[in-house]
Amino acid sequence: MVNERLRRAIHRAGLDLTGLADAAGVSVKSVERWISGETVPYPRTRYRVGAIVQEDESYLWPESVNKASLNGAELIATYPRRTDVPRHLWTELLRAAERNVDLLAFAGLFLTEEHGDWIPTLCRKAEAGARIRLLIGDPGGRQLGLRDAEHQIGGGVAGRVTAVMAYYTERMPPQVEIRLHDTPLYNSIYRFDDEMLINSHVYGILAAYTPTTHLRRIDGAYFDTYLESYERVWASARPLEREHR
Repeated sequence: MVNERLRRAIHRAGLDLTGLADAAGVSVKSVERWISGETVPYPRTRYRVGAIVQEDESYLWPESVNKASLNGAELIATYPRRTDVPRHLWTELLRAAERNVDLLAFAGLFLTEEHGDWIPTLCRKAEAGARIRLLIGDPGGRQLGLRDAEHQIGGGVAGRVTAVMAYYTERMPPQVEIRLHDTPLYNSIYRFDDEMLINSHVYGILAAYTPTTHLRRIDGAYFDTYLESYERVWASARPLEREHR
C-alpha cells in the first residue's frame, strides 16, 4: 500500500525523492520503496526521516510503532482558547488538505472574516476534486435560539449564522456540499484530511474562549470518535436549498 503520509510529508517539506535520500543518507531506490510500501526503514532511519520532513515517525509509519505510543501521538497540541490557536495553522491545514475538508459549527464566521484566502482556497480545493462539506446551524432550528439564550447576546449567534451563510452561498461552487444542522453542538469540528481541530463548547462561554485540541489521525482512537460524530450530524442535517446557492 502506498505510503501517502510520507509522500505528502516530503512534498510539504519542499523536497523530492533525491533530496530526501541525500539528507537521510540512503539511496533514491530506498525512498521509492518506502513510498510504495515495499519496505519500512529501520528505527534509526525512521527517526532521521521524521526529523527531516518535520513529522513524527509514528505518523509516517504507524504500523511500526507500539500501540501505547500511538495513543499519545494523536494529540498534537491543546490550547486553552480557540483564539490561542496559531493564526497560520488554520490556513496551513486547509492548504495541505487534498481529499477531505469537513466543518461543523454553528457559524465559524471567524474563518471567513479573519482569513482572506479561506473561501478562495476552499473553492480551489473543491474544483480540484477534494470533498468539501460544511455543516452550519439551521436558522430555523431550535438550537440556535437556545445557544443565544445561553450566551445572553440577543440573537448574536443567529446573526453570525446569517452572515456566514451569505459568504458561503454566494461564493461556493456547486461541488461544495452545505447542510444545516439543528444539534446542541458539544464540539465544533474542523477536519483537514487526517488532521482535526476540535473546539470544545463550554456552557455560557463563547466558543472563541473555550479549549481547542489539534489531533492527527494515527490509529484513530481519538480522531475516529469525532469523525463518527461528524457523520451522524451530517446524516441528520438538511441540505441547503439549491436556490440559495
